[in-house]
Amino acid sequence: MLKDNWKKIKDFEKSPIVIGWHIFLILLFLILFYFFKIADNYPSKQDLKHEQGFFGVTFSKKYCEDLGLDWKEVYLATIDELKVKEIRLPIYWDEIEKTKNVYDFSDYDYIIQEGEKRDVKFIINLGWRLPRWPECHAPAWTTNKTLEFSKIEAVKMIQEAVAHYKDNQSIIIWQLENEPFFDAFGVCPDSDEEFFKKELAAIKAIDDRPVLVSASGELSFWKKEAKYGDLFGTTLYRVVWGKFTGYIRYPFPSWFYGAKAKLAGIKQENAYIVELQAEPWVPSGKIIYLSPEEEKKSFSIEQFRANLQYAIDTKFSKSYLWGVEWWYHKHLNGDSRYWDLAKTIF
Repeated sequence: MLKDNWKKIKDFEKSPIVIGWHIFLILLFLILFYFFKIADNYPSKQDLKHEQGFFGVTFSKKYCEDLGLDWKEVYLATIDELKVKEIRLPIYWDEIEKTKNVYDFSDYDYIIQEGEKRDVKFIINLGWRLPRWPECHAPAWTTNKTLEFSKIEAVKMIQEAVAHYKDNQSIIIWQLENEPFFDAFGVCPDSDEEFFKKELAAIKAIDDRPVLVSASGELSFWKKEAKYGDLFGTTLYRVVWGKFTGYIRYPFPSWFYGAKAKLAGIKQENAYIVELQAEPWVPSGKIIYLSPEEEKKSFSIEQFRANLQYAIDTKFSKSYLWGVEWWYHKHLNGDSRYWDLAKTIF
């Protein structure tokens, strides 16, 4: 009996169905390996034709300083040399309220006033969780306080910021938090929908401009963000790095993002790319210490051009590029390719 069963198992393993499944799985693995690890995934047509005002940048004063740059110099070069007219501006809590209940908006007043002189339009990003590592930027005086204490103070900060800027006509959108329901990245407390509702109510009680809510482009279904935002913003990355995967290339075609928006009930005219990959992914350490070889694994001048075209092909309303500070750093250090390409698109 045992011998007969063993023979049946061996015969089954040799059957065409099993052999076919093995071949299918091997082919599937090879296809996935190719698309995620090898394929360039560049759009075949790259004419970079787009509507005026489609491209903007995220400008981070804090990130300029992290790269060892003079943030005013970088900002003025961005609006004067590149002629950028659309800027997403995170206003960091730990910079405007270094002492509890003492607010200083002077640096951000400068940024907005200089932008106004050049007809720049702003998305003002407010909240606890904002762009750039460590994602959450609470001031030092909240350390060792309860989570509830910090949440109450964060709402107060948002109220102060909106009240301070509510009469400024160059601000066209408020962005509340940055990927507020994405817990997989950053040094942050767990997301809290009830807290988010309080922040949103704080803005709406003071000003009626639209509020944008953002989500991860590849790791979120967008439903919750769409429920709360007048406008929706997605990140869009083509090459990323993971601890267990190394570098991978997302194989999604550009229409993937439009399809996701439709499934989430988001009209494409209300959908923004708020963070388009336009600098290398940093596995560890600082971006300025990456070797040219390491940079190219996730971002090169060819990838820059491809990402720009890919964003155009999504047919979303606008696309804010991520990395203007890095382009300027490269420009100052003898590699002006990224800065010069950017000059052609704004």
